[in-house]
Amino acid sequence: MKFVLLTVALLATTLSFSQTVDSATNALTSIEVKTYGQVRKLKDVPAAVGYVNGQTLGRFGTASVVQAVNTVAGVRMEERSPGSYRFNIRGSSLRSPFGVRNVKVYFNDIPFTDPGGHTYLNGLGFYNFGSIEILKSPGSSLYGAGTGGVLLVESLPGNEEPSIFGEYAVGSYGLKNAYVSATTGNAENKSRIGFQHQVSDGYRQHSALKRDVFSWTGNFHLNEKQALKTTFIYSNLFYETPGALTKAEFETDPKLSRPAGGGFPSAANNGAAIYQKSFLASLSFTQQLSTSFTNQSSAYGMFTDLRNPTIRNYGKAMEPHVGGRTVFTFRHTLSPAMLSINFGGELQQNFSTSSIYQNKSSRPDSLQTEDEIRIRQSFVFLQANLSFNNWELTSGASLNGSGLRFRRAFPTPAPEQSRTLNNELTPRFAVARKFSAITLYSSISKGFSPPTSAELLPSGSAINLSLQPEQGINYDLGARGTIVKNLTLDVNAFYFRLKNTIVQRRDAGGGDYFINAGKTAQKGLETSLNYTLFQPASFFRQSFVWLNHTYHHFRYKEFKQVNADFSGNALPGVAPHTLAAGIDVLTSKGLLATITYYYSSKIPLNDANADFAGAYHLLGAKVGYEKWFRNKQRLKMVLGADNLLDQRYSLGNDINGFGGRFYNAAAGRNYYASLILQLFTQR
Repeated sequence: MKFVLLTVALLATTLSFSQTVDSATNALTSIEVKTYGQVRKLKDVPAAVGYVNGQTLGRFGTASVVQAVNTVAGVRMEERSPGSYRFNIRGSSLRSPFGVRNVKVYFNDIPFTDPGGHTYLNGLGFYNFGSIEILKSPGSSLYGAGTGGVLLVESLPGNEEPSIFGEYAVGSYGLKNAYVSATTGNAENKSRIGFQHQVSDGYRQHSALKRDVFSWTGNFHLNEKQALKTTFIYSNLFYETPGALTKAEFETDPKLSRPAGGGFPSAANNGAAIYQKSFLASLSFTQQLSTSFTNQSSAYGMFTDLRNPTIRNYGKAMEPHVGGRTVFTFRHTLSPAMLSINFGGELQQNFSTSSIYQNKSSRPDSLQTEDEIRIRQSFVFLQANLSFNNWELTSGASLNGSGLRFRRAFPTPAPEQSRTLNNELTPRFAVARKFSAITLYSSISKGFSPPTSAELLPSGSAINLSLQPEQGINYDLGARGTIVKNLTLDVNAFYFRLKNTIVQRRDAGGGDYFINAGKTAQKGLETSLNYTLFQPASFFRQSFVWLNHTYHHFRYKEFKQVNADFSGNALPGVAPHTLAAGIDVLTSKGLLATITYYYSSKIPLNDANADFAGAYHLLGAKVGYEKWFRNKQRLKMVLGADNLLDQRYSLGNDINGFGGRFYNAAAGRNYYASLILQLFTQR
């Protein structure tokens, strides 16, 4: 805890000696977001929203976005092994054995989450994230089903200039990360093509990674009334999955992979890994139909080829899906008020096949099951926003429907089974009052989240079409703005009630299965502070102190399983306290330095609260030098280090792991270096 106190003391000291400095622009007062269909300053948004941009990403290395995302209060991104991501907003990882569950993700205006509820976020490389808007409550009025929140990812920053860019990074554990891109066009028409190649041996045994991502994004203003956005991504990802350790194994040697035992081979001997190829192509067309009426329509197609040898079997899945979304926006001035109405719909359909084989030393052997899965997700929505005399009122709702058709073709052909959920109404209401320096807001939203295909049809476990969708109501109360000169505040208190909570279980062979767990009550307070140290001057160009704290008090309200009563217990996988803080400095001479700190309190690992992952402190540092030549060529060199205190911790615990297999050890002290060369072509 001494590091927490040190960080707070440093912040307080900084505030005391810098009060005479004029106010400088920071993300809260300058960044524009498009949350809930309204383009506006972040400080004016009447919702709990986190934001990750280039400045946040630049505080860390380019191996992944995990550390940058974890600076956002209320959000936790985990990496069970390199490439194996898990994303949770306010505890939504209860139902996330891997990947992203219960969080809807949009990428360049199109739905990136497939109709089955899966989001292959690991198919995107570091450089595909230009900015991330994180909605921390159900986005029901505009984004349909989901209780965990929404991510809006943009790959191409609006201020990116035409250039040729190249970066090469090396680091501990065999890390090599190369990226090259070419951005062409002008402010009206812009296109970027890029390629990333990343390899790593991993910190643990059997945790190597290889990722290749080819991408092309274009933003084109065809004329004064029409604009087109194009996205193309091909991703080829491979990473080994070392498996979870028991506490004894974790404390003896955290670098171990899961050994053989209980009648199952070791993770290494059975070649446990992910082989994932994804292809995405999309178009988004915006047209101004009149002075007050616009439409944005998008369509996409995506295909994922997933192969997953595990210690118990070998899974193959082919997952093509298509979809589209249209949003009509009407704006009209009702002096002195402004009325904005958004309405439209979204439709997605997949056509998946899944086959499970016996795993024979990382090769598929005899076929065990073969399934055909068809899933449809659709919703229509309507939202109205009225602004007048510094007040803002928002009211909206979506009407959701989903359908699943399942047929087992092997070993015994069976009749088709189906599951339909229709007419789920999910409203949202928000009110905000803007003052000269601060905005106060409150909102209430209902969330509805159907079980994913992986939860209904878990690999190697029994089919469970009786699994019920989650339903929850979230209440938010927050304030955002400038409280004293140079100091901005973003604070939010929330209360979330969830029923039919879907939770993960894990059997002896590492297989996942899911059950409904009654009700939960989730309360929390999320606070972000950002302080500008110095105005741009003869020596300092930019300098910030920032601190983000999360307090989560999450409990099972009602949860009984057979003879066990877990009511009142803490929800597993959620730390009651996390804190992220740091200092950024950039000088006019091109010198840059960043110090970051992250603290997590202990985390319950099972429903009984009998086991806990210990608290840990992460300290990182990054220094660099940037040199410009004739204002057209840029050279940047960076050296960095993570986990300087060499903490032993697990970043991505297997909740309710069978036999106490909870721990996926993260890297110890490690280092990286990178070199950037950039040539601007139109300066």
